[in-house]
Amino acid sequence: MVTEANSAVDASGRNAFGQRIMELAGLLARWSETSDGLTCTYLSPAHRSVAAQLCDWMRQAGMAAEIDATGNVAGRYASDARAAKTLIIASHYDTVRNAGKYDGRLGVLTGLVLVEHLQRSGRRLPFHLDVIAFSEEEGVRFATPYIGSSAIAGKFDTGVVERRDGEGNRMIDVMCEAGLDPQAIPALARRPQDLLGYLEVHIEQGPVLLQENLPVGVVTTIAGAVRHQVTVTGAAGHAGTVPMPLRHDAAAAAAEIVLYVERRCTAAPTLVGTVGQLAVPAGAINIIPGRCELSLDIRAGEDPIREAAVADVLAEIGRIAQRRGVSVDVTEVARGDNVPCSPRIQQLLADAIARAGVPVRQLPSGAGHDAMLFAGVTDLGMLFVRCGNGGVSHSPREIITAEDADVAARVLLDAVLHLAETP
Repeated sequence: MVTEANSAVDASGRNAFGQRIMELAGLLARWSETSDGLTCTYLSPAHRSVAAQLCDWMRQAGMAAEIDATGNVAGRYASDARAAKTLIIASHYDTVRNAGKYDGRLGVLTGLVLVEHLQRSGRRLPFHLDVIAFSEEEGVRFATPYIGSSAIAGKFDTGVVERRDGEGNRMIDVMCEAGLDPQAIPALARRPQDLLGYLEVHIEQGPVLLQENLPVGVVTTIAGAVRHQVTVTGAAGHAGTVPMPLRHDAAAAAAEIVLYVERRCTAAPTLVGTVGQLAVPAGAINIIPGRCELSLDIRAGEDPIREAAVADVLAEIGRIAQRRGVSVDVTEVARGDNVPCSPRIQQLLADAIARAGVPVRQLPSGAGHDAMLFAGVTDLGMLFVRCGNGGVSHSPREIITAEDADVAARVLLDAVLHLAETP
């Protein structure tokens, strides 16, 4: 079996898995909402075209495939044992605006080429293998992430279908116009007793593997995050007539908050804090800002470290407000605890990496992933793949190599084949 996993590529050409993944990623990138970059948001025409293409490829690979009620593309490479459990290999196919080609899609395409290989080899597994391309993970169009994976994990919030996009379109109306049936979403939930596990291949979206010259790594835990929206209200005034000591400048208070977040979140390993949105509504060059709005995102590899930082930031916001004579409204908009990956699947992936002749590197994920939704549902694991360009992601500069994609595919194949031989 080890020989099969490590020589599958050589039989048809050097890095054949990797080259195939790169080819398919390039083909999917043809569909975009913009002509000058890759943008593929939930149920846009580009998004629906990508789903149709993935469904066709899955069927060509020998899977029974369909587009489900949330727009997921779900393919099954069935076992001969009808009552067998199911291993899910999945990731997402939507993108952020002005995206790269590999975030999310790498995991879908790696699963696809694995099944293509199994079909060519005439090999069936003792479990069903489901390759699922989740319809929405990024939360771009309707400001709600994990639409597709939450449905499969049985955690879909039916209230989100009332959300509207930037043009005022309700999600439920957009779904119906796309031929989806929102009423059928609850039936998509998988039963934990039917699942063998969940595997996701994903680009690292960071520089660790690049700096250590490693093609892949095993994810140990997915960091939780706490997000807030902050509104600072001061007093608008004429920029030329209000003396500096008498000002209640909302933007100046916001600036102090930003700098404190940066300072506090350098205090512990894996702790990060980001103010990604900062705005002065109705601001003008000659007006003291009377209102400022900002976002706050704090993450860490350990929940207690993150919670201590959140508490300190909120306390400092209160002190800044009092000192500057402004009021601050802080609203928590999202919260998620850390999600550890299954030790069993971590070991499965680590053993496959070692058999591929690659040093085993374990590392946490600072980004959220669809895999998080399967916590408490089934054993989950993730394989990271090295990014180039300093580890940049969510950007047209996001790159991987065919060689690294090939290693990832061989590691995944090896892990699946060893899982098939596990009693």
